Amino acid sequence: MADALVSVVLEQLSSIIIQEVQREVRLVVGVENEVKKLTSNFQAIQAMFADAEERQLKDQLVKHWLDQLKDVSYDMDDVLDEWGTEIAKSQSKVNEHPRKNTRKVCSFMIFSCFRFREVGLRRDIALKIKELNERIDGIAIEKNRFHFKSSEVVIKQHDHRKTVSFIDAAEVKGRETDKGRVRNMLLTESSQGPALRTISLVGMGGIGKTTLAQLVYNDHEVEIHFDKRIWVCVSDPFDETKIAKAILEALKGSASDLIELQTLLENIQPLIRGKKFLLVLDDVWNEDSTKWEQLKYSLMCGLPGSSILVTTRKRNVASRMGSSPTDILELGLLSTDECWSLFSRLAFFEKNSRERGDLEDIGRQIAAKCKGLPLAAKSLGSLLRFKSRIEEWESVLNSHVWESAEEAESKILAPLWLSYYDLPSDMRRCFSYCAVFPKDFTFERDTLVKLWMAQGFLRETHNKEMEVIGRQCFEALAARSFFQDFQKETGDGSIYACKMHDMVHDLAQNLTKNECSSVDIDGPTELKIDSFSINARHSMVVFRNYNSFPATIHSLKKLRSLIVDGDPSSMNAALPNLIANLSCLRTLKLSGCGIEEVPSNIGKLIHLRHVDFSWNENIKELPEEMFELYNMLTLDVSFCNKLERLPDNIGRLAKLRHLSIHDWRDLSFVKMRGVKGLTSLRELDDFHVSGSDKESNIGDLRNLNHLQGSLMISWLGDVKDPDEVKKAELNSKKHLAHLGLNFQSRTDREKIHDDEVLEALEPPPNIYSSRIGYYQGVILLRVFPGWINKLRAVELRDWRKIENLPPLGKLPSLEALHVIGMECVGRVGREFLGLGDDSDISIGEMTSSSSNTIIAFPKLKSLSFWDMEEWEEWEGGEGGNEDKTNISISTIIMPSLRSLEIWDCPKLKALPDYVLQSTTLEQLKIRGSPILGEQYLKEGGKGWPNASRATANLKQSNYSSAI
Repeated sequence: MADALVSVVLEQLSSIIIQEVQREVRLVVGVENEVKKLTSNFQAIQAMFADAEERQLKDQLVKHWLDQLKDVSYDMDDVLDEWGTEIAKSQSKVNEHPRKNTRKVCSFMIFSCFRFREVGLRRDIALKIKELNERIDGIAIEKNRFHFKSSEVVIKQHDHRKTVSFIDAAEVKGRETDKGRVRNMLLTESSQGPALRTISLVGMGGIGKTTLAQLVYNDHEVEIHFDKRIWVCVSDPFDETKIAKAILEALKGSASDLIELQTLLENIQPLIRGKKFLLVLDDVWNEDSTKWEQLKYSLMCGLPGSSILVTTRKRNVASRMGSSPTDILELGLLSTDECWSLFSRLAFFEKNSRERGDLEDIGRQIAAKCKGLPLAAKSLGSLLRFKSRIEEWESVLNSHVWESAEEAESKILAPLWLSYYDLPSDMRRCFSYCAVFPKDFTFERDTLVKLWMAQGFLRETHNKEMEVIGRQCFEALAARSFFQDFQKETGDGSIYACKMHDMVHDLAQNLTKNECSSVDIDGPTELKIDSFSINARHSMVVFRNYNSFPATIHSLKKLRSLIVDGDPSSMNAALPNLIANLSCLRTLKLSGCGIEEVPSNIGKLIHLRHVDFSWNENIKELPEEMFELYNMLTLDVSFCNKLERLPDNIGRLAKLRHLSIHDWRDLSFVKMRGVKGLTSLRELDDFHVSGSDKESNIGDLRNLNHLQGSLMISWLGDVKDPDEVKKAELNSKKHLAHLGLNFQSRTDREKIHDDEVLEALEPPPNIYSSRIGYYQGVILLRVFPGWINKLRAVELRDWRKIENLPPLGKLPSLEALHVIGMECVGRVGREFLGLGDDSDISIGEMTSSSSNTIIAFPKLKSLSFWDMEEWEEWEGGEGGNEDKTNISISTIIMPSLRSLEIWDCPKLKALPDYVLQSTTLEQLKIRGSPILGEQYLKEGGKGWPNASRATANLKQSNYSSAI
């Protein structure tokens, strides 16, 4: 990571000089020679990195030298950031008070006063630069004693040619025998066996224990054998309360606010009593059987045949968890052929037969070095997937890292080190930062990208934004097997969340020792927290059963990231001092920490770029000083339901790119003025329109042309003049993909307002989905504005007094439709399909060009109805049609439908024939609809589409509430 930091410093130095020249602002005088000296030293050191990083594996003195270099680089980055910030702020003062003739004297006095106040700061920056230069002098001299080999500095470019294609390594076979053995152990029941059997998979890190457990857990026979299946990641420490809460959440969907172990266990027992269940406890380290006994005892009420499957690195742990010797399976290494199969499938992905022939011999030698470890084969296969030249493969085969690894902490790290060294420097620092998360932590892609941005890891180019570069970096790391356990979007299959393998996490921690760390607070002791390095830069603190915020954190004055997970009761008292001491913070993430008041001294954190106060329900206001933070990129105050407004000076956050204020739980909203000044915004999840010029006006969106992703505009009923909607110039927001429209108003008004506003809207040309809520007009029931015809996904929610659904079957591109809370709809018929007599679109416009056929919902794949309490009739599209020339027209309805969900529609009597007779339907989920449930069970599923898939959903959800 040191080379990445040095690169950042060199970029900063260059940028500072350019800013001073271009803006004609000089805050620090007399340091030109110091800057030149710094640049020269850093450039000389940069040329030695390749050799130094490789030698640090077996030479602790080299590692210590690199650690010193990282420390001074961090400190230099802080000083240069302070310098650059003051340059920009001083220039903004000039812009606020331009020296025109009419105001020349006044402006000069204001600016002179500002410059006079900054004299002390300028002197301070100059002294810091001189001091850091002395430190780097010593480091530059010390490097000579190591006789590093100099190499030409090569800036590696991201290779994104194939990173959009992800391979699920779990599909690669190699554990068929082991899988069959574990499956048979789970499915075989013995009258003499224990009521609750514990089976353990034991093996070293990277050998594939979790993968094998996943294969068994998702096996079809196992799935139908057990009534309930539960998966819990345990890791270290073994927290009975956390495990119990995870079990309850898996069984019930929520553990609400339960925090006591006894209460959790009492809630679990009724859900498993009389049921056969499988509980997987992944990555167990605990050797204290007393911590497990109480939890295990509460699980004894399940049916005989219930099982617990444990994965652990230690056989002793398996015994303590209750596994008999015959129920412990020690995983062996992969065979040579299995290891080669896993390696080659990844390494030769998208390579042609000629390339494979040239590289296969070298590849087999590399695979042999994996020593039968699946993680090693997966890592090296993913690395070589992006290399096609023989010399590149030979370089991996002959790397000195293999020799160094003999003395490293673990031989398994050798292939991971090789994969790490192959990354470009900017990608290395992004990967290394992930050490801040605890093991088994699920992190979201977009949040991680914002954290990278806050640390300055992502540099925007003239044609590519930071967010795009960040997502590409994430995808590249995923494609190289640094991430796993992907959670993917149902639409485009893109990854939105993932984890890191334990051994990959170990690598990240090895790279950032004394720099990045995660700490569990599980009691009053501060032993773990005391082990922090005074030079720690990034920390995540996880609170378990202990709520006092550790005072030690206050002393970590160089901390750049503070991420808190949990709800420490003393956070309110600790926060002012915490902010006062941690002046280097760039990231402050305190989501759900019970904060009631944000102290005004937060305005002194000049480096701050990422602030997350989401889910702090008692915050009522934010201090104005906070909106003087010139460098702020991300502000998240979503789900702070008592926060009524943001300060009027929010417009000063000229660099702000992400603003989240959404709260779907409450009809109140955050008032904003000055949002029109946030011209750098890329994300604004919710914008509430106010009828008063004193608050937010829809026209304030006019200049926010960088908005992307999703935008929800609410309280459109308060728009008095539909021409105001046009002032927002939504059609210029070309990067927006989803537009939400809520028409609900706090006052009664005529329905015509909704129609006028809807007609005035001119959404962006690339919009592909829309949510329309609380609509009360009539226009959508007859004819659609042109922009709606282009939509691929639509959600209609809470159209209160509307009795009929609009003719959505006419939409030619619609692929997904979600209808929610239509409380007055009692019947869905031909008008919904676009076949009604009152249709304003002629039948000819819906007719297939190749035949006299009408296709309703031609591309619809996913359809769902939720919370339709009065819905009784769902009629089919039976009956012929005639066009104006009396030609008979046939009808095809939903020819592409794959998924149908019906939730909480208690009066619905039957499904239409076009659903029951569908040959394309793959998934049918029905819940809270007892009439349909009784009908299905009475008919034994006969006549229902894909009956075997529908059965589980009807039994599990709908019928459980009907009986």
